[in-house]
Amino acid sequence: MRLYEFQAKRILAENGISIPDSTFITSSSDLKTVRLPTILKAQVPTGGRGKVGAVRKIADLETLTSSVGELLGSRVKDYPVAALLAEESVVVEKELYIACLIEKTSITPLIMASPFGGMDIEDVARRTHDQIFRKQLDPLVGIQDYEIRAIAKAMGVENIRGLGDVLQKLFKIFKHIDATLIEINPLAVTVDGYVALDGKIILDDKARYRHAQYFSKLKAEQKALEGRRKTKAVNLAETRGINYIPLDGTIGMIADGAGTGMLTMDMISDAGGNPANFCEMGGLSNADVMEQAMEIVLSDKRVKVLLISLIGGLTRMDEMAEGICRYVKHNDPSIPIVIRMCGTKADVGIPMLREMGLTVNEDLATTVETAVVQIKDF
Repeated sequence: MRLYEFQAKRILAENGISIPDSTFITSSSDLKTVRLPTILKAQVPTGGRGKVGAVRKIADLETLTSSVGELLGSRVKDYPVAALLAEESVVVEKELYIACLIEKTSITPLIMASPFGGMDIEDVARRTHDQIFRKQLDPLVGIQDYEIRAIAKAMGVENIRGLGDVLQKLFKIFKHIDATLIEINPLAVTVDGYVALDGKIILDDKARYRHAQYFSKLKAEQKALEGRRKTKAVNLAETRGINYIPLDGTIGMIADGAGTGMLTMDMISDAGGNPANFCEMGGLSNADVMEQAMEIVLSDKRVKVLLISLIGGLTRMDEMAEGICRYVKHNDPSIPIVIRMCGTKADVGIPMLREMGLTVNEDLATTVETAVVQIKDF
């Protein structure tokens, strides 16, 4: 079982390893207890969050409020964000990397350390392989003082006693909870000692029987969080009863039927674009449904262009145009909207849309090409 950062750091703190003061955020109502400046971190079970803008240094309340609004309900490497951690900003003198894990060939504990903390250990290994230090441990004896001194010397650390204290506690936790990996990256060197700025723990599922109650508590926390991990778009779609499936692209797509939607998605991909979703309103729709579908799709902040594909069999295009115009008038979206409209009452709907300054074509291929060009120019 891979733990979330907030769970891992709680375990570290309970065992005497210093962590920054923090506030757990699941909604904007939690912001009143956040002390500024702060580091805002998306809680998702993956690394590399800083590279995709999911770890942010926040100096003022306005930026904090807007960042929380952007991150909650967003996706980080395909993981929906349902919670954030706002941490005290720590003055760092140096960042280290330390970890305790199971060495695969010998199946024994291994201490791994590097003076290059704050980076993916894979990047360190690729660039400066000689700056990763490894020490296999006897599981019954643990880490010895001479081994701590050797690691500290190799890493250029002056506070040997403090580092030894962290390493001893790390190994104790590792054994006690049957972990396969505990990683602190970075371990900050500060004027007050060592502080774990991030934490990663993976538990051995085969050891669950030895820690049944403990594992169950951690799993219950994760399930509760996963229950909140639906994006704003998915929640809106479920509430409105509109068929919506999030994907990983940047071109939002709305169609008035499943067949039209599938064809449009294929044509987007063939033209070199990447759909952000599949959204179809059903054969019988009205202006309200059209407006709601736009609200759903455009609540996904990844969407950079919206393509609306309407063929107007049973659906009236004047009603679809009314819904589109209503949404645009009330929300003034900042992204391009391109529309394919043909069929019933299209002769009424198309002028309505053009009067609003929207791009409308009767031909689907032209509409898709326009959307893909727009996304490349965005």
